[in-house]
Amino acid sequence: MTEADRPSQPGRIEHQAQGVLCFSGDWTLPHYAMLRRQVERFTDRRSTDRDVVDLSRLGALDTAGAVLLVELIGTEQLAHLQTWAPKLPAERQALLCSVADAVAASSPLESGRALPVRDFLGATGQQVESLWQQQRLLLGFIGQVLVVLARLIWHPSRWRLTALVSQIHRTGLNALPIVALLTFLVGAVVAFLGTTVLRDFGATIYTVNLVAFAFLREFGVLLAAILLAGRTASAFTAQLGAMKANEELDAIRTLGLDPIELLVLPRVLAMIVTLPILTFVGMLSGMLGGAMVCSLALDISAFHFLSILQRDIPLEHLLVGISKAPLFAFLVGVIGCLEGFKVSGSAQSVGEHTTSSVVQSIFMVILLDALAALFFMEMGW
Repeated sequence: MTEADRPSQPGRIEHQAQGVLCFSGDWTLPHYAMLRRQVERFTDRRSTDRDVVDLSRLGALDTAGAVLLVELIGTEQLAHLQTWAPKLPAERQALLCSVADAVAASSPLESGRALPVRDFLGATGQQVESLWQQQRLLLGFIGQVLVVLARLIWHPSRWRLTALVSQIHRTGLNALPIVALLTFLVGAVVAFLGTTVLRDFGATIYTVNLVAFAFLREFGVLLAAILLAGRTASAFTAQLGAMKANEELDAIRTLGLDPIELLVLPRVLAMIVTLPILTFVGMLSGMLGGAMVCSLALDISAFHFLSILQRDIPLEHLLVGISKAPLFAFLVGVIGCLEGFKVSGSAQSVGEHTTSSVVQSIFMVILLDALAALFFMEMGW
């Protein structure tokens, strides 16, 4: 009778004398449930005692049974299978070794003891690697945008002015009320804080200088850029992500058009145009809020407030603040478009990359603002 004609006998595990663990019967998928229960009973004892394994009476074997044998015997012992089981048929040796290698490759730390420090360092390394890959991708995308922009400068007929004007309307004009309101309120808060602190030194008149310096150099451009990062970068990501999910980007490429030229450049250029304007509006609104507090709490009239600005605040502070706006706008626009292109096609992916675009944009704006502040301070500007 051949092995194929022989009736199937469920596999068994027998613990014989002198620590011999004997495997017999068929270790195949039809008997998997029963074999799993036997393996679970022997697993705890095997963790403390190392047995001599006998596979001479092993019957039929498939991948399901081989996985259970690997789990019970261990990948380290199966690495020397040919040494202690030379009479096992070559095809079964090959199957057990292949399954053992696959298990060892998929869970190299399975047999090791869990170490919180190692897990923390591993997770930290993965986060650093992910951040590095993300920054490399951002630099590559910035290069693509600049190349397309340089190519279009010499071909005015390919400029998409209608799309540019539409994006300026969406990103600039529609954002004016919220930028003006927020900076007005922050200007009032800064003036209140200045009044509270400077009153103890009898220098409340310098509240005007505090508000002017803060908004001309930092708060005006920073608040406007953060608002655009949360309002506009997320919109760019959602729009482009929805287009990718609907395969509209593939259709654009099929028509022979460049998505960067068609979709990215109008949005980025609109941001570069609108953010300096919003920054200027934010500066004026912030100083107007500070002037209101000075008028109500310090009896500093609007005329006196303006005369102090004209006398003590140089024009270079306004130029320093405005000069940072185009760079912030370019980065916010590029990050928002890049995250839209990275959407995988599902609604969940759209939400994740929209959140990522806002976080990255705000982080980059604050980081560059800090570096710019250090640079201008060292330059004495």
